[in-house]
Amino acid sequence: MKFNELGLKDTILSAITDMGYESPTPIQQEAIPYLLDNQGDLIGLASTGTGKTAAFGLPLLNQIETDSKNTQGLIICPTRELCIQISKDLNTYAKNIRGINIVPVYGGTDIVKQIRQIERGAQIIVATPGRLLDLINRRKIKLGEVEAVILDEADEMLNMGFKEDIDSILEKTPDYKNVWLFSATMPKEVSRIAKNYMEQPFEITVGGKNETNKNIEHHYYVVKERDRFQALKSIIDFNPNIYGLIFCRTRRDTAAVADKLMAGGYNAEPLHGDLSQAQRDRVMQKFRSKTLQILVATDVAARGIDVDDITHVIHYQLPEDVENYTHRSGRTARAGKKGTSIALINTKEGRRIKSIERIIKSQFDLKKVPSPSEIVETQLSSLISGITDAEVDSSRIEKYMPVLMEQLEDYSKEDLIKRFVSAEFNKFLSYYENSRDLNASQRSGGNDRDDYGSRKRGSRDRGDRNDANKQRFFVSLGRKDGFNHGALLRLLCDNTGVNKSDIGKIDILDSFSFFDADKKETETILRKMQGIDFEGSMLNVEKTKNRDENRGGGNSGGGNKKSYARRSSGNSSGGDRLRRSEGNRSSRRRSYKN
Repeated sequence: MKFNELGLKDTILSAITDMGYESPTPIQQEAIPYLLDNQGDLIGLASTGTGKTAAFGLPLLNQIETDSKNTQGLIICPTRELCIQISKDLNTYAKNIRGINIVPVYGGTDIVKQIRQIERGAQIIVATPGRLLDLINRRKIKLGEVEAVILDEADEMLNMGFKEDIDSILEKTPDYKNVWLFSATMPKEVSRIAKNYMEQPFEITVGGKNETNKNIEHHYYVVKERDRFQALKSIIDFNPNIYGLIFCRTRRDTAAVADKLMAGGYNAEPLHGDLSQAQRDRVMQKFRSKTLQILVATDVAARGIDVDDITHVIHYQLPEDVENYTHRSGRTARAGKKGTSIALINTKEGRRIKSIERIIKSQFDLKKVPSPSEIVETQLSSLISGITDAEVDSSRIEKYMPVLMEQLEDYSKEDLIKRFVSAEFNKFLSYYENSRDLNASQRSGGNDRDDYGSRKRGSRDRGDRNDANKQRFFVSLGRKDGFNHGALLRLLCDNTGVNKSDIGKIDILDSFSFFDADKKETETILRKMQGIDFEGSMLNVEKTKNRDENRGGGNSGGGNKKSYARRSSGNSSGGDRLRRSEGNRSSRRRSYKN
């Protein structure tokens, strides 16, 4: 089947033809005709990199009435990078449609500029949940005419704690709208969204649910924890033409790994929550243009990296939630190409590999960290190939040849090769000359913690982490301020870079809230969470003096509530903040259609 057989308008067909697209991918082939011919809800399940943006973007553009400036299409996605990427793709598809305005809305950048763009008329808004809610509450975005709401990367949005934000947004859209949900995986939380907000959705599944792209090879290496970085270097050196993405669990590890690689002369840079938007844009521009060879990133920062030709995804650490492996590995093998996903694990993590295999319905191949002699041979071969494949422009170097020949005339061919290799590789050869075997044997341990000190999945409920490593924090906002679990998680992750796995029990009360976090993050949280504006109210975060007292003997986030209530009273400054009662919260409709 070709794109011109799907029923798209000529203005859209001409744009995608200019892009060189002829045949739709499987998800596009099934989703586009259905969305063009039916006014209904849809669930599209396909692994990352299979063309989901065009699958919903092309039929959405096809139905937009450019005579109206009202917002007709709303696309919600988890991160600013993905928001920017979707907007760019839609603008490319719509380049021949006159009068269309597509506005990206996301945090970390000038909200006034976004408001101006919206006020000029935006038929399509692409947004992250937090900034979208902010603009809705400021009455700058009106959703009364929205005909289609697209939830892209729905599984990741829920994993990042956006469920309540999505609830709030969908409540403000018309009952008659269509909901199109696209996701790489289908965990229970996504199923609940489909049940609550969709009516008899048509479901398209490309491959099995939660399966990864079949063009990806999955490898894993078992090393001792102390050898993890050395093994990473060996793998990179064994793949001299790598154009890769390395995933770490936390922004701290991301920065450390990137710093070590850069110090070792590797063309690498980090991407994490501590970077400003301008810094993130600069790094991503370098990576997309391939002037940056290796990008080291956290899961959250890497969402929306839609870059072709990535050869390797390396999991320096396995994700906290094994379901995220699908999203990570899906950054390679895009557009029908092949790629490799590599996991570095310590000797106690073998069971986690088995868990991922069950989820992705694909097997990992156990590989050996290359030996020093294998790495050196590969590097030398790559160097020589680069020389023999180089184009020679005789006209430019001809005048220098007599001098060069005179200087080299006393050396044999073999001697020249030796000297050339020595000049290029002496430091590299010295490093691997003293290297040792980094491979380790797997073992099953009874220890309930992995080598990062994190408690393994399922060993204890997240809400019961009352251990000595946790610090209790007081937050000056509560339910009456529109504050919820998702808002707190988003503010913490976006502003401090603290990993979600380091956040424990959260208690949202009427006028204030409490949360637990690892003690090592205390100073970062106190420094970076003060004075943040949340929907017109200034956030105040304090460290509680006695965690047991604040828990009030098992009371939900209780403790000395009166003292905290006195402290937080009067701290809420009206503004356009969202206020919802418990009654409104519990009476959400099961469906938004009659």
